[in-house]
Amino acid sequence: MDLTLGSIHWLYLFFVAVIIVMLALRRDTTIACLAGIGAIGFVASGTLSGAVSGLFNSLIFSIKELSSTILIISIIVAMSRLLVFTGINEIMIRPFARLIRSPAMAFWGIGLIMMTVSFFFWPSPAVALIGAVLLPVAIRVGLPALGAAMAMNLFGHGIALSGDYVIQGAPKLTADAAGLGVAQVMEASVPLLLVMATVTTVAAYWFMKRDIANGTWRDGLVQPGSGSLFGGTDTTVDASSANTEPSAPGLSLGMKKIVAALIPLLFAVDVVVMLSLKLQGGDATALIGGTAALIVAVLSLLAHRSRGLERSTSYLVDGFTFGFKVFGPVIPIAAFFYLGDSALPTLFGEAALPAGSHGIVNDLGAALAHSVPVSGAVAAVTLTTVGAITGLDGSGFSGISLAGSIANLFGTALGNGTDVLTALGQIAAIWVGGGTLIPWALIPAAAICGVSPFELARRNLKPVVLGLVATTVVAIFLL
Repeated sequence: MDLTLGSIHWLYLFFVAVIIVMLALRRDTTIACLAGIGAIGFVASGTLSGAVSGLFNSLIFSIKELSSTILIISIIVAMSRLLVFTGINEIMIRPFARLIRSPAMAFWGIGLIMMTVSFFFWPSPAVALIGAVLLPVAIRVGLPALGAAMAMNLFGHGIALSGDYVIQGAPKLTADAAGLGVAQVMEASVPLLLVMATVTTVAAYWFMKRDIANGTWRDGLVQPGSGSLFGGTDTTVDASSANTEPSAPGLSLGMKKIVAALIPLLFAVDVVVMLSLKLQGGDATALIGGTAALIVAVLSLLAHRSRGLERSTSYLVDGFTFGFKVFGPVIPIAAFFYLGDSALPTLFGEAALPAGSHGIVNDLGAALAHSVPVSGAVAAVTLTTVGAITGLDGSGFSGISLAGSIANLFGTALGNGTDVLTALGQIAAIWVGGGTLIPWALIPAAAICGVSPFELARRNLKPVVLGLVATTVVAIFLL
């Protein structure tokens, strides 16, 4: 091997290990990431002032890289709050409610609707958009409230969020860390996500039916009055925050029906345009985000009339508040892992790396290939484990940059399969931390269904573990 690993490589590897340990212990990793950035900045620049300046500049670099993702999610949340306030969300979902006539139809119907809406609106806003309408229907036909929560959870925070094929926030984070294109990661994730989705949802439904038949089912209902329909953590869409007026005086029932039909049509047109013009990544995100922003502007004027100018701003502020609360912990973590690829030479110059270096992660991967016999099985199991560990903080997004970085390392060592490993790590991280296993990440779906998030996590555990095992096995064969 021509390149000898230097102190900057070992320092980076040391802080990666520290971050993994802290995630496993369910501790916040922000200080560890900032310390890692400062230490690497000191080695790269050779001065204390360079390290301190590099710390700030790395955060700016991270924000610039994540800005489109934060912006699109913020605008989508702003739009969803406006739809909840006007009642248009109920009209949009009501036709689907008429098709639900049995517990099985309720479980799969709620799941598929939640997944479809989540692809465009993100899962937490989607819970608020559809839960209030479909939950009473599901309970009326005999589906337990916990079963409805499972369906919302697995299809929304599991399938839709881990694929994220429309908004593309998750694949952008992992693709950037792995040095790949967003489209490449999304393409590699399709077979893996199909396996994960099939195994997990079928297992969850089978376990539910078995336990109901055996009389061992516990619905996990919370005490009356202990939770509200849109209660939960800061990551929920709180309808009351936008609903400061008693009604939407500018919208008649007929107008609401027209708008409820136009909004899905506009997004359907966006999908057609993306396919016809082959828009992906930032271009696709811009199209969706621009459409959502126009909907917020026009609908605010229609709903609030003379106060529409001011109310549109308040909806956007609510959306940005949500976006930065969700991505606040992600920014320093992503800043650290960007140093493993493009950020280091950008911030500190090419001289920060040894001659012949292709980036810290690429160098470590090449060294691994020359020193350790790495197999596809070892790489796949490692990525699933790392992804699951990074999800333990309950975010799902905060650690996927680490998954992408390690996928790049193993892919370099193997000589191929970086895209498959990146997609595998992304799926594992988001299924564990995005809202299907960690109790504090389950609160949106649990609150709207009035069930215990801990009971929901317990119910999801076996199906999700089975899905991860099956998906890892499939990934081994794809490498």
